[in-house]
Amino acid sequence: MTVHSTGGTGIMAAAVNAAREFPGLRVLALTVVTSMTGSDLADIGIGIGGGGVSTDEQVLRLARLAAEAGCDGVVGSPREAGPLRRLLGPDRLIVTPGVTLPGGEAGGETGGHARSDTPWAAFAAGASHVVVGRSVTRAADPVAALRRISAGR
Repeated sequence: MTVHSTGGTGIMAAAVNAAREFPGLRVLALTVVTSMTGSDLADIGIGIGGGGVSTDEQVLRLARLAAEAGCDGVVGSPREAGPLRRLLGPDRLIVTPGVTLPGGEAGGETGGHARSDTPWAAFAAGASHVVVGRSVTRAADPVAALRRISAGR
């Protein structure tokens, strides 16, 4: 189950508490959507008066709150997997959407992800799970794209 970490520790802790009624259910806190940049954060009022906040800073701030609330892990971009792993330790889940194959999404695009990387880079940095979408669904040969991911190249 995912919960928006921007709702604060109260909302995340309530989700963690409610999840206890369902054995095996895990609560993941969404940090900063992979399409957002620092200027997007400023547009929605995050960091105003303080000169702005980088996406890296905001992701780590929200991940700390998620850990304090007892969440099982977080959702963040592949580029933040390393700092998230260092912050959260070896046991928490780190799920990374925004995963693309080299050369971008089918057609050479990143699919709107401002902070994307390859599945192999995400795993090497500390991700426990990757979310691969358009690199497979929009590929000329989706099965070949999956085989490429599975083979690690």
